Amino acid sequence: MSIIYGPVPSWRLGRSLGIDMVSTHAKTCSFDCVYCQLGATVSRQSERKEFVSLNSLRQELNHLPQIKADFVTFSGVGEPTLAKNLGAAIEIARRTLHIPIAVLTNSSLMHEPGVCEDLARADVVVAKLDAPDDNLLHLVNRPVFRLTVDQITEGIRSFRSIFAGKLAIQIMFINTNRQKAPELAELVRGFSADEVQVNTPLRPCPVKPLNPNDLDKIKRHFLEFKNVFTVYEASKPAVTPMDPQQTERRRPEAQQI
Repeated sequence: MSIIYGPVPSWRLGRSLGIDMVSTHAKTCSFDCVYCQLGATVSRQSERKEFVSLNSLRQELNHLPQIKADFVTFSGVGEPTLAKNLGAAIEIARRTLHIPIAVLTNSSLMHEPGVCEDLARADVVVAKLDAPDDNLLHLVNRPVFRLTVDQITEGIRSFRSIFAGKLAIQIMFINTNRQKAPELAELVRGFSADEVQVNTPLRPCPVKPLNPNDLDKIKRHFLEFKNVFTVYEASKPAVTPMDPQQTERRRPEAQQI
């Protein structure tokens, strides 16, 4: 299978069966984050288009072996909201698998018409926010098009206003933004988020992760939120992926830290 991969052990979603509606050979994204496990963005995209047909998705779903999963997660080799048919793909996966749907997004396109409507079809949306100002946004996330923090935060707020499901905000902390936790907490207050995920890169990448003590100190800035936890606190279930090669290219093996 080339579209569906996993399941993978997710510290946020348990046993996660991935669907990649971008599925390009190399990374296709609207960001080129310094910490990305997939390396540099090869295909720099900011316009939505169809990468994978819905018929191709249906065929793989129809040939899917029986799998135990907690979530179907739209993620993969790039930003899933770049797929113009994301909303329809979510509905097809829901009708076929009858498993809760999650989407992991970098939040870069949430201010655009149609993106919020597509994301609102999911049960859980994990939205990224790593920077409280434009300078840091361009240092850490390196968007491939003109984008501001104001656009990102307005997009998340607009999405929350139409979304009845679970909204989680994920923040990836590295040395570059570790001192900005108070400012990021202030922005998150405006989202009415159900959960805050305090992360640091534990998979192979050019950036060193923060240690558990540092992440615990950062977490204290977010304790006012009803559900907040760090990557070091979470447990991951044991899973066996259907195709290790297809899974590995989207989820490189974690470091032993």
